[in-house]
Amino acid sequence: SRLGADRPRAIAMGKESKKGTRVNEIVTREYTINIHKRLLGMTFKRRAPRAVSEVKKFATKAMGTSDVRVDQKLNKFLWSKGVKNVPYRVRVRIARKRNDDEDAKEKLYSLCTLVEVRRCNIG
Repeated sequence: SRLGADRPRAIAMGKESKKGTRVNEIVTREYTINIHKRLLGMTFKRRAPRAVSEVKKFATKAMGTSDVRVDQKLNKFLWSKGVKNVPYRVRVRIARKRNDDEDAKEKLYSLCTLVEVRRCNIG
């Protein structure tokens, strides 16, 4: 296992405070999410749906927004090998954006998109 696989590789585009990132900033970061360790012992027919929810849970923790949206390409990548053979790792770009909808409960939401990587150990 690689150390620091879930750490961001890109520095946030906004300002960083000494205590950590401020939630109100609009930032974009890239992460490698190890889905394999999050799906250990999972029933085969629940693996791909759980993978999607684990990506959402990771984005919620990383960005501090409860409204997380998964891009269609990322969803298709997670389901690409079927319901039970989910890819081991996925490279994700998570962007915290302003919510333009006036009726929204939160001001910000997180958008998860797939970063296509050609290395053989991811995917």
